[in-house]
Amino acid sequence: MNPRRFAAEFLGTALLVMSVVGSGIMAQNLTSDVALQLLANAIATGGALFGLITIFGPISGASFNPVVTVVGHFLDGKSSVSSVVSDIVGQFCGAVVGCVIANVMFAHPFIEESMKIRDGGPTWFSEVVATVGLLLIIWGGTHARANVAALVAAWITGAYWFTSSTSIANPAVGFGRMFSDSFAGIAPQSWPMFALMQIIGGIVGFALITTLWPSKGNE
Repeated sequence: MNPRRFAAEFLGTALLVMSVVGSGIMAQNLTSDVALQLLANAIATGGALFGLITIFGPISGASFNPVVTVVGHFLDGKSSVSSVVSDIVGQFCGAVVGCVIANVMFAHPFIEESMKIRDGGPTWFSEVVATVGLLLIIWGGTHARANVAALVAAWITGAYWFTSSTSIANPAVGFGRMFSDSFAGIAPQSWPMFALMQIIGGIVGFALITTLWPSKGNE
């Protein structure tokens, strides 16, 4: 295990979840308008993503997302199985710690169970779409030599609004959000189906990426 890489994925995911949950709680405290709550949540998340990907990218790739980590492993083959496992452990642990930090900052219980049910076919399908889009943005941006941090931040900010699930698109972040009974929370009984849909999105995204951006030997 590379300690620097583990620390980057742990800290990056923790700070990301802290921004998601913290901004959700702050929005609830300031207004009862759900549209304004979503806007505040989206802007805070997008801003955090831009900064976190920029600073942690050179250390670990700044996946902060098990699906992105695994798809990246199969696409580039540069990361070992042990580093993939280390990244994923760091992401899940960081997600929980980030949620706890947000809870503490807003005088909530350290750990609380979210009561926010998120289910239904359209919502689940939305998570497939959100995850596929995220993967295309990352790999398309990389091949275009664009600023991937800005592209991901823009995609997630927009996807908060045009997906019915508000684009969680990340099993680790979704897991962490189970421990906040707030605007940004997700009930424990809703998380498994979200994670499954995100994995399916990862498979579809992998197929599209290998078709659109094949390796040189397969072009």
